[in-house]
Amino acid sequence: MTPIEYYLREPKRLTSAVVFSSPHSGRDYPAAFLRDSVLDDRALRSSEDAFVEDLFGAAPDFGAPLISASAPRAYVDLNRSIEDLDSAIIRGVSRGRQNSRVASGLGVIPRVVSEGRAIRSGKIPFEEALERLESYYTPYHARLQQLLQQARTEFGQVLLVDCHSMPSEAVNHGRGEGIARPQVVLGDRFGASCSKVYVDQIETIFRQEGFSVMRNSPFAGAYITQAYGRPAAGQHAIQIEIDRSLYMNEATICTTSEYASTKRRLTAVVRQICDIAMPQVGLAAE
Repeated sequence: MTPIEYYLREPKRLTSAVVFSSPHSGRDYPAAFLRDSVLDDRALRSSEDAFVEDLFGAAPDFGAPLISASAPRAYVDLNRSIEDLDSAIIRGVSRGRQNSRVASGLGVIPRVVSEGRAIRSGKIPFEEALERLESYYTPYHARLQQLLQQARTEFGQVLLVDCHSMPSEAVNHGRGEGIARPQVVLGDRFGASCSKVYVDQIETIFRQEGFSVMRNSPFAGAYITQAYGRPAAGQHAIQIEIDRSLYMNEATICTTSEYASTKRRLTAVVRQICDIAMPQVGLAAE
């Protein structure tokens, strides 16, 4: 059976210069992958940005497309470079210089899930890694590029909103007494991937909806913001991380009673983001 490459929800009419992307919310686990894993289903799912595609799912209602992963992050990570191949999990990959993510097991074909738990014992053939990339990674990024180009052609510029969730422990760690715990972290790679005009407005929107917000700590943005954020060319990218404890039980990966209210607040955020990202004089030339 042909795999579903990605999920795409498009508006009836494109009225916003925003594209929403959820690269880590996929949960179509191949049977062979589950069979070969040494982890149970719940442990494998700990890597997911569970429910994020639904939390931001109103984007098409406000004139913007939403593309989301079908394949789970534990199978192929769409927020990594296609060159981030890990010799410790893929046979036939030479052990050259590796960045810190690959070295820690979080390459484009992950070796571990959260808390450094190994997904499987032994390595996979290079051909299997290539099949994962050709089946899911390449189609996702090709379609994302098309969506960005379409919006930029239509409106003169485009804003990519890269949607993620973060473990509550990530925002708790290292925070001293009296330091506010963020519920939302905005990542613009310290100004490199998105105009400050947009980031300021998005932060204001979240705060007006009652969320506590920080920028670039502990998450400044990964491959997608780095690869697609080109403010000087009128293409902006911002990463949004939402605290999972706002809407789900992180141990059971089930929604809580707060899910509906959190989704309503995020829907209000999405609507306003779609509104602010219309063309503004001079912004595309920054």
